[in-house]
Amino acid sequence: MIAYLDGIISEIRESSLVIQAGAFGLEVSAPKPTLMNAKKGATLRLHTHLAVREDDMSLYGFHTEDMLKLFKYLISVSGVGPKLALAMLSSLQTTLIANAIINSDAGLLSSAPGVGKKMAERIILDLKNKLPEELMADVGGKRPTSLLNEAGEDAVQALLVLGYRESQVKAAIAELAVKEPDVSAEVLIRKALAKLK
Repeated sequence: MIAYLDGIISEIRESSLVIQAGAFGLEVSAPKPTLMNAKKGATLRLHTHLAVREDDMSLYGFHTEDMLKLFKYLISVSGVGPKLALAMLSSLQTTLIANAIINSDAGLLSSAPGVGKKMAERIILDLKNKLPEELMADVGGKRPTSLLNEAGEDAVQALLVLGYRESQVKAAIAELAVKEPDVSAEVLIRKALAKLK
């Protein structure tokens, strides 16, 4: 219904933006990466989804089309509402979520707040064969065969021995490994420990 919204950011709230579009100030719920990308007074284009329920109309906005696409796939899963989908997109990168679904990594998906193991498994079951290729590609356009390389797997095992939960460890290591795929397990462990504290 509303494909995108162009306007000036008049307010940045905890989980939404107020966008001035003409004479209107529209509140748009957004995930953390979109909020962090926003600057008060700047012009911004948001790719949007309007959710209409009996008692509520809410507008959700994303600074990339891929984020909007993944959001729509996530809310198509029974039991995943817009708030849970936003929480997932706030805590994990788009490519990490897509690759976790394709690689059946319920542990990584369940590291997002509000996503238990059963919900993660349902998301994987529903979306594994539906996601388009472009959601799984990294910045270089290549699709990883698995989320973690050997150094990443070693780092995860070492952190599990230290007593960290698998879901939080996998999320931290996967995010670091996507940014720096060639670093050693020691470097990943050191950087993950800094993130997890």
